[in-house]
Amino acid sequence: MRCFYNFTLNGFSNTYLIGPDTGGDAILVDPGELNIKLFKLIEDNDFYIRHVLITHNDAPHIGGLKTLKKIYDIDIYSKSKEILGIPVKSVHDGMHFTISGFNVTVIDTPAFSNDSVLFKIDDMLFTGDVIGAGRLSKVIMQNTNDELRETLKAKLLQFKDATLIFPGHGPPSTLKAEKMFNPDIQDILERKFSNYPENMFYCDRKL
Repeated sequence: MRCFYNFTLNGFSNTYLIGPDTGGDAILVDPGELNIKLFKLIEDNDFYIRHVLITHNDAPHIGGLKTLKKIYDIDIYSKSKEILGIPVKSVHDGMHFTISGFNVTVIDTPAFSNDSVLFKIDDMLFTGDVIGAGRLSKVIMQNTNDELRETLKAKLLQFKDATLIFPGHGPPSTLKAEKMFNPDIQDILERKFSNYPENMFYCDRKL
């Protein structure tokens, strides 16, 4: 497997490119903008974009879709039923499917937005705007903030500490680093869910 990221000025967002070591059908996550650097990564690795994963329907994450449709024969996966008038393959929480030889798991985060999902491929977690390095996205109402934390506790924090986090904005991280240094994640671990079995979310703080 090869995984690359491409930073774009459209919302200062990240697009991720995943494909096999030997080239062939590949995946784009959140194509906010198609620029020369991204096309060079695709061509230099002998990739053909066959699948697109959208974490949520927001301009910095979908801006390149119409251009992609003109160049590649792509399937688009999203919780939305269509994006920019383009039909998509609708996904739902807990859904598992295989594309370009990679197993994908869908994690719904409706407390952030109605169409927001995370995608897990092997030990890589593509989090859109929900989790960034050192931060947890805030939503407007406190009760939905709490709901988002409940979702993360139930669905994300049971993954391996070595799970790589690839956010829609900002640098990558790991689940272990977020447990150690993200105050919102620490709030989940230390205060809200103390009734869970001891060491359920244990993190060794030695680097």
